[in-house]
Amino acid sequence: MTVAPGAAGPLHVAAGDGGWTYVWQHRRKPHLHPVATPAGLVLTRVEPPDHPWQRGVWFVIKFVDGDNFWEEGGPDGWGVQRHELPPQLVDGVVEGELVWIRPDRTTVAIRERRLLRHVDLGDDAYAVDWDVTLRAPRDAVFDRSPFNGLWGGYSGLAFRGREEWRDTRLLLDDGEPQDRVASQRSRWCDLSGPVGGTPAGGVCVLDHPGNPSHPVPFYATCRAGAGYGDGWANTLYPAFLWDGPLRLVAAEPLRFRYRMVVHDGLWDAKSCAAAWDAFATTA
Repeated sequence: MTVAPGAAGPLHVAAGDGGWTYVWQHRRKPHLHPVATPAGLVLTRVEPPDHPWQRGVWFVIKFVDGDNFWEEGGPDGWGVQRHELPPQLVDGVVEGELVWIRPDRTTVAIRERRLLRHVDLGDDAYAVDWDVTLRAPRDAVFDRSPFNGLWGGYSGLAFRGREEWRDTRLLLDDGEPQDRVASQRSRWCDLSGPVGGTPAGGVCVLDHPGNPSHPVPFYATCRAGAGYGDGWANTLYPAFLWDGPLRLVAAEPLRFRYRMVVHDGLWDAKSCAAAWDAFATTA
């Protein structure tokens, strides 16, 4: 693993020929992109024409007291996330403080402590641990769009994959390959497949047992079209608000922990379960 710090620009952590980059200074949402497997296969996509607010891997609540922090460009405006100071990158760990600013561009809705930790898992896999703690200056209500049969229900951690990443499949802890999940509770969800005829790669999102709504309802898609333009859709959300809104009491912490394993090849249920077992014991 090599680390390239930069006070003004994105922060990059390398792993083999791949690795991940944290674009912390984005004017709307900090995010990870590119995210590549150890063999160098880039999996993520940013700002596609069909959903320009989707950027690689990101974390945000859709609605905070009715203010939209997910989509951008609506008539009522949208919230943004900003690092107050450049985050620190030390030994593969990014740590920083964010504010979630309401559409008025003045009022702070949420304060967030964000920690992203690189975890070496050998020659053919690594992980990025997301450790997010949210606090609200005053009581707040988190919510999502109700699922309408095609879309909705998502909020929190989010992943958007490349359109060239075709013939992918989803795998949850029931062991049955699927191309769409809306929704199904699982300890983990793996998205794997080839990219443009190259060897396969994938990402496996693990839900920590201490998280809200564990085991989380996953909402995910990997198929052509499916409301995501003409390319192949690869989306993955641990949708912790699927069953309804959540009230956050002022100053009380709300913590989320996820491990995103980025791997070469196609993972089976045994590999995913072993990765989850290792993650579930972390503090």
